[in-house]
Formats: sequence, structure tokens, C-alpha cells
Amino acid sequence: MTDFRYLIVGGGMVADAAARGVRELDADGSIGIISEDVDRPYARPALSKKLWTDPDFSWHDKVDLHTEETGAQFVLGTSVTAIDRAAKTVSTADGTVHGYERLLLATGGKPRGLPGLPPSARVLDYRSASDYRRLRELADAGAHVAVVGGGYIGQEITAGIVQNGARVTLVDPDDVVGGRMFPADLAQAFQQRFVDHGVELRTGRRVSEGTETADGVRLTLDDGSVLEADAVVAGLGIEPATQLAADAGLTVHDGIVVSSTLLTDDDSVFAAGDVAEYPDRILGTRRVEHVDNAQQQGRQAGRNLADADETYDHTPMFYSDVFDMGYEAVGRVSSELRTVEDWQDPTVTGVVYYLDDDDTVRGVLLWNVWDKTDDARKVIAEANALTPDMLPGRITP
Repeated sequence: MTDFRYLIVGGGMVADAAARGVRELDADGSIGIISEDVDRPYARPALSKKLWTDPDFSWHDKVDLHTEETGAQFVLGTSVTAIDRAAKTVSTADGTVHGYERLLLATGGKPRGLPGLPPSARVLDYRSASDYRRLRELADAGAHVAVVGGGYIGQEITAGIVQNGARVTLVDPDDVVGGRMFPADLAQAFQQRFVDHGVELRTGRRVSEGTETADGVRLTLDDGSVLEADAVVAGLGIEPATQLAADAGLTVHDGIVVSSTLLTDDDSVFAAGDVAEYPDRILGTRRVEHVDNAQQQGRQAGRNLADADETYDHTPMFYSDVFDMGYEAVGRVSSELRTVEDWQDPTVTGVVYYLDDDDTVRGVLLWNVWDKTDDARKVIAEANALTPDMLPGRITP
């Protein structure tokens, strides 16, 4: 059995940030990182962003997070199968047992799959660097790739592939690409960029059945139409990987429930990142699947592993870059909410405020407006004192 003072289950950006957070307070305590991934922690957003659009964006300098600098010991390519809280040990799929003094669960999420299509060399969940390397091979060979799901990842990877010479068909259950997030005019303008770049759109459609063939993939859509491609990328989101925590008797709702210091029911076990359901100081109880949260919450978890006992009080932002468009956002950005739009140039530069039924701002979208996320957080924090007519001009580029 290998013992660690600090043991992290999960090898993503949370693990890197947590290891660095530990080292801010404890220079010598042993750190172990157990990961199903075969790569050390890396900057996951690059898989759908810069690696496709910037030829000078190198893996070594820009993507690999170099977590080895913390002195952490890696156990890669294996999964944790059980936690024994009484013994303070975890067991892995290969039968190894690791002891811990403090444990961080950073297990992230499992991608939602396609019906009848388990992951393979032609069916990619697009969650890992291995998926990126395989998709790069296909795209560089000019393959026809079907992307299923028009959300955050689906949009970005569609743009990345088509800009690298591959033929792309995007299957999106929404009637308009981006329609789930953006006001109608903005969504139409957003969708048009995909059309302008040669993306074939199948909007308002879902995959009802899929079959992998000897040289490709065959998708049957819910209207009975058939789509044949060389490969398919599933961008259908994730389910938080909570089973390990639940089996260990920890409280799980939408995610692993943690306190403001990221502590679970067990005072030796913390959780952070995609899998953690935590109390946001502005927006209330939530679970966030974005990189800013992974980095900031991971760092705080690491510090608290090392006895800092500090509140996580950061309200995270998220961002995306698609073709020549980009945005940053804070809070809930959904077309289910009422909006107040404040455009300097319609659908090009501006701010969209998202309001609930009580006219309280719950989210802010900064469209081609940069470095204003602190202003957006302030608006949301002060939302009870703001009326809709007070919003235009409140955040300016």
C-alpha cells in the first residue's frame, strides 16, 4: 500500500490547481493523483479551442500543466473503485490500495453517449487528449465528421474541425444553433457563421439510432433521415461522476454536496470541480462545469486540504470562442429567462442581462466585451436593488 498525506482522485485541471494549492501551504507533504486519463493534467479547453486555431500553440508549452513541478506522484490509466472512509484508503481497478490523510474527489463527469454507439476509434466522446489526437488524425485526412449536440463543446469543436479542412455536419436538437442560450437575433447571427463556413446543419433533430460500419458511422435521426459520416463526435454534455462518493456514503444530490470550504460529510474528504455541488455566495447552491471554477475551486480545495479552512467565495465565469466571435459570461445564461439587451453594435458587441420572473438579474453575457466579468458579478450581487431600466449602460466595453 502507498500512503499519501494528500490524495486526489481525478487527473484534470482541478487536480493540478489543488496540488499547487497544497504547495502554497505545505512544501513537503506527499501528494498522489490517481487518474483514468493516460496523460498528466492538461488545459482541457485547448482541446476544442486553441489547438485547432493556432498553429503555434504547443502541447508542451501551452497545454501540459506540468503538475510534476509540485512533486506529485501520478497513478495514470486506472480508476478508483472504492473508498474506505474508516480505514482512510482507496482501492483501484488493478487491486492496489492507497492510504490518505486528506482526500479530494475531483472525478469530473462521464460523457453522455449516443444510442447504440459505444466509444471507439470512430465514435468520440471528446473528453480527453486521446480523443483530440484521434480527431486530429481524422480532420487532417479530410474526413466527414458528424458532431451531435449544439451546445458549448459541440459549437467549438464544429468550428475547429471545419476550419481545418474537414467536412462537418452538426446535429442540434435546438431549432437554431445557440438558441438555448442567446436571444433570437443573436442566435440567428451566430448560426449564420456556421453556414458561412460550410457547416451542414441538421437543426431541430436528435439521433434516435446509431450503427458503426466497417468504414464509418450511420446515424438515424428522429425524423427518419439518415446521416453517414467517417466519424462522429458526441457533444451531449456530462453526468457528474458521483457514484464513488455515493457508494462511500457521502451526500450526493446534483453533485457531491460540499460546504463553503468544499468539505463533504467527512472531515477528511473534500470535493471540487464539475462534480461538486457548492454554495455560491451570489447565486446560491450550484454545480459548475467550467474551467474558471476548476482552477479557482481546485486551488481553494488544495489550500483547505492543507488546513487553510477558507471559504470558497469565487463566482466563476465561463467563455467561448467560435470563428470570429467570442464571449464571457457569469451566472445563468439561458433563453428561458427574460433578457435586457444593451448593444453597441447589434449582435456584434454588447451586453445581455438575463432576468428571472421577479426581474432579478441571474446572468450576464458579455458578447465581444472583455475583462468585465467583475462588473458582471457586481451586477448580479446587487440585482435586488436594480430595475431593468437601470441595466443599459451599466457595463460598457
